[in-house]
Amino acid sequence: MDDTNDLFSGLPPTERVKQPEAPSAPERKAPRPAQKRPTEADDTGGGYSAADIEVLEGLEPVRRRPGMYIGGTDSKALHHLFAEVIDNSMDEAVAGHASFIEVELSEDGFLTVTDNGRGIPVDPHPKFKNRSALEIIMTTLHAGGKFDSKAYETSGGLHGVGVSVVNALSENLEVEVARNRQLYRQRFVRGKPQGGVESLGDIHNRRGTRVRFKPDAEIFGANAKFDPARLYKMARSKAYLFGGVEIRWSCAPALLKEKDETPEKASFHFPGGLKDFLEASLDGEFQVTSGLFAGRSEKRGGHGAVEWAVTWYGGDAFLDSYCNTVPTPEGGTHEAGFRSALLKGLRGYADLTGNNKRASVITAEDVMISAAGMLSVFVREPEFVGQTKDRLATAAASRMVENAVRDPFDHWLADNPAEASKLLEWVIARADERLRRRKEREVNRKSAVRKLRLPGKLADCTMTAAAGAEIFIVEGDSAGGSAKQARSRASQAVLPLRGKILNVASAASGKLASNQQIADIIQALGCGTRSKYREQDLRYERIIIMTDADVDGAHIASLLITFFYQEMPQLISGGHLFLAVPPLYRLTQGGKTMYARDDAHKEELLSTEFTGRGKVEVSRFKGLGEMMPAQLKETTMDPEHRTLLRVDVLEEEAEATKLAVEALMGTKPEARFRFIQENAEFVEELDI
Repeated sequence: MDDTNDLFSGLPPTERVKQPEAPSAPERKAPRPAQKRPTEADDTGGGYSAADIEVLEGLEPVRRRPGMYIGGTDSKALHHLFAEVIDNSMDEAVAGHASFIEVELSEDGFLTVTDNGRGIPVDPHPKFKNRSALEIIMTTLHAGGKFDSKAYETSGGLHGVGVSVVNALSENLEVEVARNRQLYRQRFVRGKPQGGVESLGDIHNRRGTRVRFKPDAEIFGANAKFDPARLYKMARSKAYLFGGVEIRWSCAPALLKEKDETPEKASFHFPGGLKDFLEASLDGEFQVTSGLFAGRSEKRGGHGAVEWAVTWYGGDAFLDSYCNTVPTPEGGTHEAGFRSALLKGLRGYADLTGNNKRASVITAEDVMISAAGMLSVFVREPEFVGQTKDRLATAAASRMVENAVRDPFDHWLADNPAEASKLLEWVIARADERLRRRKEREVNRKSAVRKLRLPGKLADCTMTAAAGAEIFIVEGDSAGGSAKQARSRASQAVLPLRGKILNVASAASGKLASNQQIADIIQALGCGTRSKYREQDLRYERIIIMTDADVDGAHIASLLITFFYQEMPQLISGGHLFLAVPPLYRLTQGGKTMYARDDAHKEELLSTEFTGRGKVEVSRFKGLGEMMPAQLKETTMDPEHRTLLRVDVLEEEAEATKLAVEALMGTKPEARFRFIQENAEFVEELDI
């Protein structure tokens, strides 16, 4: 479609092909003359001959199709010119020949990159004796010193087109070379040399290469300008990718915006590399572990070098990766190896600590979804996808990174068991969340094509509005039967549960997703869980937990409260969760009957309400199922007489509540044992 538009775009409006207008009245059309079918004898080629074959020489292909070389002509492509130039200087630094790089943005729109490396050779090229090596490099595609790895063991430039592309797309470009105590210069306009290499005489305090250029407005548009903030970040990133280089930044004050934090002058040097930079970037941020996992693997046996730094925190995840100091925003094989090393390391640690079943569900996505990481590799002759090098395709890089990272990660986990346990629990929680989201998506897809299906044992109320409606979650079918008879059908629903539900604080995500009782509760309430919770979809104003007034009943209530606290915290904060208070005793004297909540309440009633001489009959309810429906209604379900306890979490006690739930309901039995030891004195007089 685009090619067709190009064919017609050059024609004047009067010459473009138009569709014939429909006749206003039926009329006989003249028969179309028969077309002669071409034969080999009379075929002249339709006007297409050797003269139509155009040969583009030099840098003309770059100017005709810049998108093939820098990805387009937008702002990203414009700043890619800077990346190509500074990458050459970084290659000199990584090779050990340069210690600093200077970046200067001038008010006239020129950008200058200077290094103190070896300098581009200026002597005549042996193949083109009448042209210097400098001119060949600047004006010829696929010309450079990085093809055979003799001049550079590792480099970001591989195709020999980087700086020549910058020259082709620059309105003006000037190169100065300080080499062998001599200073040389050559100028170019839109890729074409304006004379040969000039010798500017002796120089004793300088060496290296300086490239000064201004992007061509004919290619990038009249308003295209370098963004100082973007250049500043790009230059800064190069400094922490190689600790042996210092990068000096300067920008004309007139180009800086008032609210821009970009400084006029700055110097970057990160001896600690990625670790220094990541620590500075996350200063003050919450982190799961107290320290970063960082390290460096030098070149060994022909393999490349790897440097990494990673931590886990509560912010947006990112993994910034580089190959030979070139950013790879689309990742690639090196990132795959890094993810694999971290995943296998965590699973291996889980096996050692007896958490292999819980950790079996985690994936690389769960490990990296809350990670802040940086990865830099140096490899010989890397393979990238496209000239812009956004993605690394070197197959060997995956195994190289995995081998370099896995063993140090295993040691880091083993040497820091407390931190490793926190990290493992954090990642397992991310896996649980992912599985919950998948389960909810499946439910949502099913709900979109069928009517709402409620749990089979739910006795729903008749009113459709949530306001005024309430659901009793009761223990067992027997209690459920009594509650169904005692309820008000208009406003009260009853959902019986069978025995004790799953402890969601310690259960694996697979068990949680497949538990029928939990699924029934979620389906009955209709509001979703966690991040998918929807207040407007809640089907009841009050959710009332109604269990037996004994130890087992209290345990079931604790499990249910834990479920709501973890899966539907908004339901608690919204004031929707309550505990029913059924009686434990019935006291009868003659025609007088009263109910007591517990032993203390029983003794209080006996001493204050039953003072006559008649015998007081005391009967203890073994459970809700033994209560007559009328008794259950009168004592526990009738809004006129019942007592409800609202479950709430005070804001000032939120952290203490979280720790208590983790200690009492979590996966660590030692925490519960410690709690029992600390609180044993308070239950000495408990009558079991």
